[in-house]
Amino acid sequence: QDGLKQCLAEFRQQLTWVERLDVTLGPVTDPVSQSASTSDTVDPENDFQREMSFYRQAQAAVLEALPRLRKLQVPTRRPDDYFAEMAKSDQQMQKIRQKLKSKQEAMERSEKAKQLRAMRKYGKKVQVEVLQRRQKEKKNMLNAVKKYQKGLSDKLDFLDEEQTSSQGNKKGNATQRTKKGPNAKRRYKNQKFGFGGKKKGSKWNTKESFNDVSSFQSKVAHNKGPGKGGRGGKGGKKALNKRPGKRARQKMKNRAR
Repeated sequence: QDGLKQCLAEFRQQLTWVERLDVTLGPVTDPVSQSASTSDTVDPENDFQREMSFYRQAQAAVLEALPRLRKLQVPTRRPDDYFAEMAKSDQQMQKIRQKLKSKQEAMERSEKAKQLRAMRKYGKKVQVEVLQRRQKEKKNMLNAVKKYQKGLSDKLDFLDEEQTSSQGNKKGNATQRTKKGPNAKRRYKNQKFGFGGKKKGSKWNTKESFNDVSSFQSKVAHNKGPGKGGRGGKGGKKALNKRPGKRARQKMKNRAR
């Protein structure tokens, strides 16, 4: 009883309103229905209606209390130089940031792993399709060969397809080579200076030059022709340039003395 009486005495203290700041009002008028929503019309099981009722009641209290506070010259806005310490320290915020970063990296790794698995799955699917197509082509080719061997068919279709494809490739390569050609700078230099042809290896023998023996002369090759100074010859350059013997050189020295 003493405690209850003490609390009741505290409630009965005659303090000014700015010390108590108590406002008891009903919800503000709903702008849609232009009527005040009472607690009787609000369904307590409906979360949206219940929260909107609390919100409009808080609005009515603010609209009632703000003019009274301004009348009492009580500031209601935070000053520009107001400084308040955060509820959580910088260390705690750093831990939270690291945790969020690690969570994001884990999500990225998981996404990359999913993409890799999907790519592998698609690659296996394509590989299986290619193998199946090759097996089908091989089976068709073997059946065509068997028919040809038994005389049921007079032609092999896959050989004709290979020939046409190879011819098409050759034509395509030839057109590409003709289209490619030298560039404009090379054509201008060829026109101005001419094209000298291949220099390196120009004196090498080829298969045709090695087999060509039409210009071969045995007498000239073996030093037996006229004027070559062979055994039966009359002497030529070698005879003219022959060095005199020892006795002849001695006589020439004596004459000179």
